[in-house]
Amino acid sequence: MRVRRVLNTAALLLGVAAAPALLGATASPAAADASPSASPSGDDGGDGAPTQAGTSFRTATEVEQGVDATANGSTGDYLYWSFPADAGQRPTVKATVKLPESSRPSASQTWQIDVYDGLRRRQACQYGAQTRTAAADAASVELACTLRTVRAWSEPWADDPLPGTYYIRLTAVGLGAGDLGQPVGAEVRVDSKDIGGSAAVDGSLAEPLVPGVATASGKADSDEESGSASAVLSSLEPDDGWTSGWWSDRWVWTGIGGVLAALAGIGGYALTRGNGRPRRVPPGA
Repeated sequence: MRVRRVLNTAALLLGVAAAPALLGATASPAAADASPSASPSGDDGGDGAPTQAGTSFRTATEVEQGVDATANGSTGDYLYWSFPADAGQRPTVKATVKLPESSRPSASQTWQIDVYDGLRRRQACQYGAQTRTAAADAASVELACTLRTVRAWSEPWADDPLPGTYYIRLTAVGLGAGDLGQPVGAEVRVDSKDIGGSAAVDGSLAEPLVPGVATASGKADSDEESGSASAVLSSLEPDDGWTSGWWSDRWVWTGIGGVLAALAGIGGYALTRGNGRPRRVPPGA
């Protein structure tokens, strides 16, 4: 009886020991089939630089600041890009139009770059060559537009740049019929300079001027009831989020001014308080 019990226990232990090996051999093909296979990298080289442009405000290609965006098009087309700009930044948009030798125009071409804010208001360039004419034998033409400093808040009637999405439109103007449809290449880059506390204002927008904000906030309740996600068209924002410029050197200068004012008050009191009561004057006098 004891021998039979020992044999049964040994058989049970062997079965338990062999079970993981059997399960592993059975599950190995399934695990191999379920593992993802390597996919080839994209055409952008992995840096995320856009290689195409939109043809309207709604189809504008999103581009981050500091990234070179390229696109191929034809003379007569409108090429659109969009980028985010936050309060305290002074964006500079640079564009280069490359004219292939085989399709260079027989006459001079005039190219123009326009920048619009989130309300699609055309923003004036503070300085830069916004419009340039390329000679008949020119290989490329370079354009630039430096906007005014983006303000955190503004009056409703003002045309000041506000935080949100900005649109770039590049096109050739005044073309003749023979120059339409010629292939060209475009390269766009946006860089910003942080102005700091000198551009700070006492106010801020409730939401940045980006596409889809009104839709997302106005239909939040109905979307939750219907189970559908709210539509937000813009996916770009500054690295530190919107209104990231709440800290500026104005706080530093305000603190320094407060310290200097306190020292001046202490020094003035020390100079004007005198030496106190003279010894020859009795206390009751």
